[in-house]
Amino acid sequence: MLWVDKYRPKTLEKIMVHEEIAQNLKKLVTEQDCPHLLFYGPPGSGKKTLIMALLRQMFGTSAEKVKIENKTWKIDAGSRTLDLELTTLSSTHHVELNPSDAGFQDRYIVQEIIKEMAKNRPIDTKGKKGFKVLVLNEVDKLSREAQHSLRRTMEKYSASCRLILCCNSSSKVTEAVRSRCLNLRINAPRDEQIIGVLEFIGKKEGLQLPPGFAARLVAQSNRSLRRAILSFETCRVQQYPFTSNQIIPPMDWEQYISEIASDIMQEQSPKRLFLVRGKLYELLGNCIPPVIILKVKFHILLIIFLVGLIASIKKLLLFNFQRLLSELLKKLDAELKHEVCHWAAYYEHRMRLGQKAIFHIEAFVAKFMSIYKAFLIATFG
Repeated sequence: MLWVDKYRPKTLEKIMVHEEIAQNLKKLVTEQDCPHLLFYGPPGSGKKTLIMALLRQMFGTSAEKVKIENKTWKIDAGSRTLDLELTTLSSTHHVELNPSDAGFQDRYIVQEIIKEMAKNRPIDTKGKKGFKVLVLNEVDKLSREAQHSLRRTMEKYSASCRLILCCNSSSKVTEAVRSRCLNLRINAPRDEQIIGVLEFIGKKEGLQLPPGFAARLVAQSNRSLRRAILSFETCRVQQYPFTSNQIIPPMDWEQYISEIASDIMQEQSPKRLFLVRGKLYELLGNCIPPVIILKVKFHILLIIFLVGLIASIKKLLLFNFQRLLSELLKKLDAELKHEVCHWAAYYEHRMRLGQKAIFHIEAFVAKFMSIYKAFLIATFG
């Protein structure tokens, strides 16, 4: 078992990060007045850990006895019937799913699942906890139609089920949904908190950490506790005893994106584009989110500002900022950077509006190849 799962706190009492939030959640359960909840914060901050600990606090150990199901719903969509398949993780008391996996048909999933849960309301002999919990992941990726449906069903079935919503950014959740939930901001852990967790794991595993080693892991983790623990275990597998200057390897997918960037820079042709497409498909097939592959880094804003492109800054502020573009910028001449940043922002925006991420990532790669090849011809002939 991976350390990130082995040492995940199972109860609210054992939470080492966000102790105050854990105590407040415990009070909600004790008072038996748990409303709909919205957990939001950056990846790796501990949202899912808190949610699972809360479910255990509410329903006991039975909340941990879960099964994975691939379920298909037949949905009447006006003039036609849709067969929508979705993977759910469920126990006797809760169901966890990601409705955004259904794409533009996500509103049908939202409506049907909550209705089904309402019909199968659990019976509690003591008259308590007479509801199921529906955990919805990535609600910030739901279409506006799905969020409007969610708002209506939250009101209609509030007596029979409670919703726990989880997302990275609450700004992409409609005000109507946010106002019907208790909003909980889960901040990224502080460096000293992550160091404390790593030292705790090291002690449990009987490992000696050289001075400064945990701090180096934290610096590379970008304040993601999950990533810090994964990197820690990777270092343990590669080399032990640890050394102060031990290399902390990047994630496999980060290394793979770096290789893709090198492929793009080496040759700009339809054949190379076809090769890159295959590698992009492999990343997406291994569940690397497309927005991580094509993100725009914050320091790009400074580049844009220095070349006087204020209008582009306003456009870039719409997006989160990181990976394939970053690798390409490391290898580019300064005079091309602002144009490449502009097109990266353009295609990221289109990717967020569309359904097939691969189309937009590949379009950006093709555009980059066109720009870079024209530059090489003009410079070297």
